[in-house]
Amino acid sequence: AGVAVRTLQEFLAFFVWGHERVAAKLQQLVMDEHASPRAVGVIDASAHAKQGDKTPGVQRQWCGASGKIDNCVVGQHLLYTDNRPRNPFSCLLASDLYLPESWDSDRPRCQQARIPEQVRYRPKWRIAIEQVASAIGNGVRFNWLTFDEEYGGVAPFWFELDRLGQRGIGEARANFLCWPRRPHCRSAQSAHAPKRVDNVCRFSPLFTEQRFRRIKIKDTTRGPMVWEVKSARVHLADTSLKSHELSTPTDRLYWLILARPPVTGEIKYFISNAAAGVEVEQMM
Repeated sequence: AGVAVRTLQEFLAFFVWGHERVAAKLQQLVMDEHASPRAVGVIDASAHAKQGDKTPGVQRQWCGASGKIDNCVVGQHLLYTDNRPRNPFSCLLASDLYLPESWDSDRPRCQQARIPEQVRYRPKWRIAIEQVASAIGNGVRFNWLTFDEEYGGVAPFWFELDRLGQRGIGEARANFLCWPRRPHCRSAQSAHAPKRVDNVCRFSPLFTEQRFRRIKIKDTTRGPMVWEVKSARVHLADTSLKSHELSTPTDRLYWLILARPPVTGEIKYFISNAAAGVEVEQMM
């Protein structure tokens, strides 16, 4: 930039500047220069190991960089790629600090770390939704969003994507709940309760009466990546109705995809709010 490093450091550290305006300008520039009907947004969190206890948000928590519980800080990110087959453009659209509940409950500690009063604990999926909503408001358009089970395994996260009119596909844990068929009545009995997706894929006729299909996911340097999949549409379990103690099946149907790479045989489960006519090949 032709400016001394010290000057830039002072600008970032000591000057009051419009962070939200700069973030909005970045997203608007991305759309002006790299908008694409194939665009994909990637939601992800990353942790960085830290020593001591003064860095904002630091505590012992899961650290993906070290693969274990570690002393670290976590950032919640939204990334963008125009998804071109060759030489794709990719960049970071948004990044926010994940403030653990232990920090939020200790406001004097937050004040010492210069954390603004309005920055409070929010689940990572809630931060992600706010990032996506802000990006859409700045003109960013995603053909798809994708994410891991920390987001795809949270039913309210899907309902917020529905509210934004944004489709996505993400991994879910084996204990994520759904109904293969709408229950005949509301009851706490297990026969009428929502089922774990691993049990739905193992026992429901929706899956047992179909064979695995082999789908090429993409080409890699080692050759085509081919997975075996089964798919069906299911009702998710909605617990947002305060008038009911029991969860309620959604009126909307969602894709449940059972996938396994033949090389390892590892079972994975994916959820998507895509329409019924969307091909599984495209989602995978």
